[in-house]
Amino acid sequence: MTHATTNVTTDAAIDWIQRLVAIDTTSRNSNLGLIEMVRDDLRRAGIEAHLSHDRAGTKANLYATVPAADGTTQGGIVLSGHTDTVPVDGQQWDHDPFTPQLRDGRLYGRGTCDMKGFIGTALSMVPRLTRTRLAKPVHFALSYDEEMGCLGAPIMLADLKARGVRPDGCIVGEPTSMQVIVAHKGINVWRCCVRGHAAHSSLTPRGLNAIEYAAQLICFIRGLADEMRSEGPFDQAFDVPFSTAQIGTIQGGIAVNTVPAHCQFDFEHRNLPTADPQRFFGRIQAYAQEVLLPRMRAEHADAAIDLTPLAGAPSLDASEQAAITQLVRALTADRETRKVAYGTEAGQFQQAGIPSVICGPGDIQQAHKPNEFVALDQIAQCVRFLDKVIDSLAH
Repeated sequence: MTHATTNVTTDAAIDWIQRLVAIDTTSRNSNLGLIEMVRDDLRRAGIEAHLSHDRAGTKANLYATVPAADGTTQGGIVLSGHTDTVPVDGQQWDHDPFTPQLRDGRLYGRGTCDMKGFIGTALSMVPRLTRTRLAKPVHFALSYDEEMGCLGAPIMLADLKARGVRPDGCIVGEPTSMQVIVAHKGINVWRCCVRGHAAHSSLTPRGLNAIEYAAQLICFIRGLADEMRSEGPFDQAFDVPFSTAQIGTIQGGIAVNTVPAHCQFDFEHRNLPTADPQRFFGRIQAYAQEVLLPRMRAEHADAAIDLTPLAGAPSLDASEQAAITQLVRALTADRETRKVAYGTEAGQFQQAGIPSVICGPGDIQQAHKPNEFVALDQIAQCVRFLDKVIDSLAH
């Protein structure tokens, strides 16, 4: 590929990224404006996209295939990215986050790094794909609500299974500075609701303090987190080499002179691929039901502790022998083993039987921050990488 061709293609990628960033797809909003724009552009290129919607019909995943030269749509490689972004509320930006700005070798705007940079670059390759005689197809997979707990990808993957679509491998383009990531932790989020009994604070023996019992459970969870930190299991290839747990939110009580009847808190567990998140949760459930609840009901018969899963995404542990791992390593000349604590949809693709790795433009340190940006040289690297991916699939 000539230098001039690289520049043109990089310009096309930047144009696509700017179009995507200009549509506010913060997770609380619909992403249909972006999805329908992409669908229409693909249709003009002769590529039909399949949409899978959420229950409300306000959000959608997009899956589209550029078939092989012989019409084959099975096998091939998926280029995957999530369309939603985190909010900008309370952040101090130097400009409108949804009006992309080019300056100093960087493209600024919400989602430029996480992860419209990859999506835009992948979509800019459509003209190259449609004029290439492909031996295997290339697929685009754009999801919704990844930032809310990877909620959209399972809907898309279930739809693919129902339609009998079976890709060979997947590249999830989360920002990795174009380095290969072969593993990440699982994400598990639960909500705990503790029900006590209200009373005037001068008559505390007549009430049951939900906050105090919630606090005992919170301390138990912290104890489990300390145990994992000190006793493992460990995997030193991870930036945080042990499984973690933490309390994220808590609400309870109505006034200082009232024994609180309710307390609710949300907690998360990020597990190593070798650790079972259900074992962690089982210990919490056993402590709540077998230790705390009998004490609570000795004070008031209506006491309750309810634990509810809110969200979860499986860990990723890519096989070095998988064809997609070997391909991406060969095309990037990257042989280092890197594993990360954050989660992605790659684990969901892997769980669905589609071997996956993570590799995309931008630095994860820029994600979710004010003045988010992706460096233009990262986009250029991604263009060259995807060009090689296409070459690898061509006759």
